[in-house]
Amino acid sequence: MKTFIRRVLAICFLAAASAHAAFPERPITLVVPYAPGGSADALARVLAVRMGVKLGTSVIVDNRPGASGTIGASFVAKAPADGYTVLYDATPYSINPHLFPRMPYAANALQPLALVSLAPNILIVKAESPIRDVKDLVAKAKAAPGKLNFASGGSGTVQRLAAELLRQRLDLDMVHVGYKSGGPAIVDVTGGQVDFMFSTIAASYPLVSSGKLRALAISSPERSKRLPDVPTVAESVVPGYEAFEWNGLLLPTGTPEPVAAKLHKALVEVLKEDEVKQRFTDVGVQAVGSTPAEFAAFLKKEDAKWAEVIRKGNIKLD
Repeated sequence: MKTFIRRVLAICFLAAASAHAAFPERPITLVVPYAPGGSADALARVLAVRMGVKLGTSVIVDNRPGASGTIGASFVAKAPADGYTVLYDATPYSINPHLFPRMPYAANALQPLALVSLAPNILIVKAESPIRDVKDLVAKAKAAPGKLNFASGGSGTVQRLAAELLRQRLDLDMVHVGYKSGGPAIVDVTGGQVDFMFSTIAASYPLVSSGKLRALAISSPERSKRLPDVPTVAESVVPGYEAFEWNGLLLPTGTPEPVAAKLHKALVEVLKEDEVKQRFTDVGVQAVGSTPAEFAAFLKKEDAKWAEVIRKGNIKLD
């Protein structure tokens, strides 16, 4: 009897190993939980095409926007853990649990695969603003509490939280002006209706380079090669300050390691391609391609940081 059981187990093990070795045998769905046309969607489509080539199958982008990314994330969290449904998420993934009273999926329902990219924000003012640099902004905020205001595309965005992090670290009294998206917010900063905001390089660089906006500082620990003359917030006023828009891949928890390894290998190889790296650089994004463990550590750090900022700022959903 014991011999029979061992044989059955061995057969099952070999069948499972064979199935994992054959992966992928059909198209893979890459779920982007945001609307088509945004920066996350655009870069996801670049990766989808190239990863499909590496994996020998089609990688189909499936946009499932809504509820700050939670609809798409929930779909993947509840999908079979077989590697055929992958989540391409962004910074709201670390923010949403601290804003939503209840999440539609369990905290451990998704496992990190890789941090794909990092994109710093730049602190912008209109070109004619009397605020010349970030130290000047801080001085004016302290001299006139409650008078300076800052824009964002909503409470759950990095635009809002990056400014809130600056406000909290320096104990400043400034007013948040929320918009339905980042585009209208940038328009009003350009027009001078709002004093400043944090915005991605992709969204605001054209206006900075054309002289319609002035970049005061960047939210990454190091200066950007694209904006080498713009100092970091960390070197200017708040040592250790950093705030990123990020993108990363996650899988349903329980995805077999050999399957996850194949997906990870394909991603890392794609991110090393010169053409792909250039596409990322062109929009002010740094390609990363971390290990799953590194991405897990990054997510833990992001979760702790934004939880504290949201709690201290008593920030609620718009």
